Amino acid sequence: MVQLLHLCLLASAGAAGVGAVVNHPGHPGHPGHDRHDRHHPRQLHDEPLADRPYKPIWLDRSGGFAVGGTVIADPRRPNQTLSCDHGYLEYFIPWQPRRTSLVMWHSSSTQVWQNRWDGGEGYKDKFLRRDYPVYLWDGPRVGRANWGCAAQVYQPGYRDQGNFAAWNFGARYPDWYNDTQFPRHDREAWNQAMRARYDEFDTEANVYLHAQTAAVAADSGRAGADIVYLTNSAGGLRALLTATRANGTNIKGIVAYECIGNVFPDNAGVADGHNGFGPFVVPLADFQKLARLTAIQFVWGDHRSDDWPAVAASRRVAALINQYGGNAEVLMLGREVGLKGSSHIAFADMDNDKVAALLDDFLQRNKLDGYA
Repeated sequence: MVQLLHLCLLASAGAAGVGAVVNHPGHPGHPGHDRHDRHHPRQLHDEPLADRPYKPIWLDRSGGFAVGGTVIADPRRPNQTLSCDHGYLEYFIPWQPRRTSLVMWHSSSTQVWQNRWDGGEGYKDKFLRRDYPVYLWDGPRVGRANWGCAAQVYQPGYRDQGNFAAWNFGARYPDWYNDTQFPRHDREAWNQAMRARYDEFDTEANVYLHAQTAAVAADSGRAGADIVYLTNSAGGLRALLTATRANGTNIKGIVAYECIGNVFPDNAGVADGHNGFGPFVVPLADFQKLARLTAIQFVWGDHRSDDWPAVAASRRVAALINQYGGNAEVLMLGREVGLKGSSHIAFADMDNDKVAALLDDFLQRNKLDGYA
């Protein structure tokens, strides 16, 4: 009967290459069942996986939960409370997962991890096919965690054309780089990209709030005991700060795609920026937590010069991490590995399969690719 159920689910989902989702009791990290008693889904195929165009996605379970946060009382009616300032994790756990959990941390919306610019396969599905547990993170007051403890005022900003240069599609709107990895003639791709946004309220206080809540999430173990943050833009700043505030050892690495904003130790002679993009200055003892991670990689798209301030800052931070015994590196996608036209969000580019292969290499080199 169980095998028949799996076959029926496969028939309904297999055309898209997405396997059955089989729910079992328990939360991520606490499965509550014996894996050895399962019928492995690979046994149900008539053809070997090597002969299939790509490996299907087989999920053990998926879902989501709030983490961290606080409860405040109404000053006028103390018996009335508000649960707020939590984060939110959506999770996808493969049938036979690897040990490392990939926590995908956006700086626009979770959509950037879900699809390529043209709607093709994004990082979420690419790494589920590789058997990595994937978590999509929304920080406090953002996206699915926007129930905040303080008033936030949204002011519409006319940013579509500004995104063009900021996202490295060209030096100025509408002059595309000839080698851009964005589908420049696809009007719907542009429409989707401009709408895949949340307001992040980029203030110093909110960055600290995000980092502290993410540290609570990491220390809780609910995203696993081997976390690698995949970040984009200002999400990289938040993840770096998170690692300096976490008390446990569950954070193993950070891969920061175009990290905007950085964290420095208080002996580096850097002034705290006191704004939402830093630099943030932390005690040396906290900064040294970054050196205890297994590996950190700063990744930059094409058309970025070494003297561009954000690139230069990432090189300085990597050098400081390594000075204290860490393992940090900077990777230039255009000049160093030949991925021409890579954008600010390279993992959504049209050649994101090649970008993903570089992440495969990072995880393998640092022994973060083993199975549970």
